[in-house]
Amino acid sequence: MSTNKPQTAASGRLFAIGDIHGCPDELNALLNAVDPGAQDTLVFMGDYIDRGPASRDVIDLLLETRKRRCQTIFLKGNHEDMMLSFLGYPGRYGDSFLLNGGIATLLSYGIGEDRVDDALELLPTRHVEFLRELQIQFIKDSYLFVHAGVQPLRKLEEQEAEDLMWIRQEFILHPHELDLTVIFGHTPMREVLFDLPYKVGIDTGLVYGGKLTCLELTEGVCHQVARGSTKVKRHTVALA
Repeated sequence: MSTNKPQTAASGRLFAIGDIHGCPDELNALLNAVDPGAQDTLVFMGDYIDRGPASRDVIDLLLETRKRRCQTIFLKGNHEDMMLSFLGYPGRYGDSFLLNGGIATLLSYGIGEDRVDDALELLPTRHVEFLRELQIQFIKDSYLFVHAGVQPLRKLEEQEAEDLMWIRQEFILHPHELDLTVIFGHTPMREVLFDLPYKVGIDTGLVYGGKLTCLELTEGVCHQVARGSTKVKRHTVALA
């Protein structure tokens, strides 16, 4: 499997930002620290909502970030998939949405448990549109960005959306056959998982008291902010 990752300063920096889960303050601190420019690309790995206290504020911040000059890519996580299904759109396991942090999400919009059946009418239209427009995957250079991972024995064109958003151990514990390094979130870990050249996991459990991770792939820099903090720490990492 090739590990060659050509990067040039002219193409800008490439960032991947892990699972946020309703924690906007840490996200804001991270964005201010990396300060993306016009040539930079930010890939958000999904799971913007649920569990944390302020999912609405997270999506507002993401919409503001989209207005910046940099390129922004927003992937769909399994929690967005559940919420869309709950709202009546194509998705999976909508009946599990409220039990997996969805109540906190609706409360951030001022929607109490007595109004959950009216959620679609009460949510801001631009937020629903944002959720419906989320991407399943993104490829740049020799990286494949997906929320959860891939089926290890399938070619890229054979991958199913459910696996890209929901798979866990079958992907994490085995090498895959794609000629791409998979950048993923979804499964929280204490530290970034480096299993090169196959995969890099960047969900470092922010909502569980861990950290929000932003991996700068261009030059191999890891930016992190701990839950409840606005201080961003950075260190270099080896990506080859």
